[in-house]
Amino acid sequence: MSASDTHISCTSLSFSWPDGTEVFSGFDLTVGPGRTGLIGLNGCGKSTLLRLIAGELAPLEGEIRTRGGLGYLPQTVTLDTALRVDQVLGIADRRAAIDAVEAGDVREELFTVIGDDWDVEQRARAALDGLGLGDIGLDRTVGEMSGGECVLLRLAALLLARPGVLLLDEPTNNLDAVARKRLYDAVVAWTGALLLVSHDRELLERVDRIADLREGAVTWYGGNLSAYEEAIAVEQEAAQRMVRAAESDVQRQKRELADAHMKLARRRRYGQKMWDTKREPKVVMGQRKRSAQESAGKHRILHTERLAEARERLDEAESAVREDEEIRIELPTTRVHPGNEVLLLRDPVPPYGPPLHGKLTVSGPERIALTGRNGAGKTALLRTIAGELAPLSGEATTLVQLGFLPQRLDTLDDALSVADNVKRSAPGLSDNGVRARLARFLFKGGAADHPAGTLSGGERFRATLAMLLLADPAPRLLLLDEPTNSLDLASVRRLTEALEAYEGALIVASHDVPFLEAIGVTRWLRLDGELRDTTPEEVRAGR
Repeated sequence: MSASDTHISCTSLSFSWPDGTEVFSGFDLTVGPGRTGLIGLNGCGKSTLLRLIAGELAPLEGEIRTRGGLGYLPQTVTLDTALRVDQVLGIADRRAAIDAVEAGDVREELFTVIGDDWDVEQRARAALDGLGLGDIGLDRTVGEMSGGECVLLRLAALLLARPGVLLLDEPTNNLDAVARKRLYDAVVAWTGALLLVSHDRELLERVDRIADLREGAVTWYGGNLSAYEEAIAVEQEAAQRMVRAAESDVQRQKRELADAHMKLARRRRYGQKMWDTKREPKVVMGQRKRSAQESAGKHRILHTERLAEARERLDEAESAVREDEEIRIELPTTRVHPGNEVLLLRDPVPPYGPPLHGKLTVSGPERIALTGRNGAGKTALLRTIAGELAPLSGEATTLVQLGFLPQRLDTLDDALSVADNVKRSAPGLSDNGVRARLARFLFKGGAADHPAGTLSGGERFRATLAMLLLADPAPRLLLLDEPTNSLDLASVRRLTEALEAYEGALIVASHDVPFLEAIGVTRWLRLDGELRDTTPEEVRAGR
């Protein structure tokens, strides 16, 4: 099948979560060949839509069709740690059959397994090398690989399968600068139908069109993210002008209605005066009164109707203006004196990942960016500092209250509601207090009662962040592992503003250099067997 024949089609799609929360109703979508970026606020249904298309979820109504074979890279790649690389790539059976034939086994079933795929191992190694995994052997197990390497490995498996339709959900999460560039190249080279969900600006600059998912419907914009933002800016400027014009019209109609009431009142007073002084015959005065009342009544009704129409136009104009809610993070006052030590590291050896040679002392409100290639051991080091892993040797000592935001956001109990998860970390807070604070993270009303297991990636981040920051006692040292993963652009901005105001110490593992620069990092460290000082420029270049 040629790339021009590939497509995705969703017709009259409806889906709700088991608790009754509606995600889609009568939803339609058609995606043809080329690269489509699917964007929208956290929780609008982007990942749910990809899961529906991939068949992981079943719609309540409607139909989903794909043409060309389907490949799906989920937002969270979870692989059995005991699997070998060739098993993840889906070539283990053909590889074993080729080895058997080359060893002299000529059973017919072996040739059936191989088919025409005698070069499968070479193609697999080429796919791995193209994504920067050339040094990973086919017999290596998943448990020996980092989160970023697992994402790339899963992508390599999809590229080997050569599907016509490819779904990618936040594919650059956890990837270092070099790995991101390789993924960008793979996306640009894709010739079939590609639908990707991402908040990675550089990735979205490489798409052919943007699909903006809002309130259960998609609006299309040609071009990449920059073209989309320009179009939105023009739309919003026009919408604001319409609002201002409609507001002026409403005020004018109010004044004219008030004038109509004043004229009616004057006519009534004049008629009453004529009646009281008997200056005209009763018949004439009665006729004049009825005529004035009818005229004034029609005038009043006319202006009342015009005011109602003006208000409708204002409502319509205001509905076109985007006022997306954003999280309002207020971090607790956790000032650390510049002379106070908060963390001591000395040659820690985590139970997995490479050992760390050297010493590190963190004092006062230092802001440290922890960088390094995928597999360098950043997550293992943060988990060791947080006390989740006991070092095999060396020292990792925290001297203040610590809060840890893990990369996998696995601290939530999926069976509990968002509110109940927060109560676990702040048992002293009342139910009303918990809900009032959760509202700042956009969990308002019944949203606070949603089970954590039903949350989108961005919602899960907000819930985990709320549980961390509302803890009692509040953390004076924050460890953040890839905190911008799955966040929409507005939420990243709010998180940045909150961390700028934080008065404690920060250690942030991230490949998002603009974010690290925005939060005022005071020291850049690269983990590569040892902690060494680096610069934002070196991080961008992948050095």
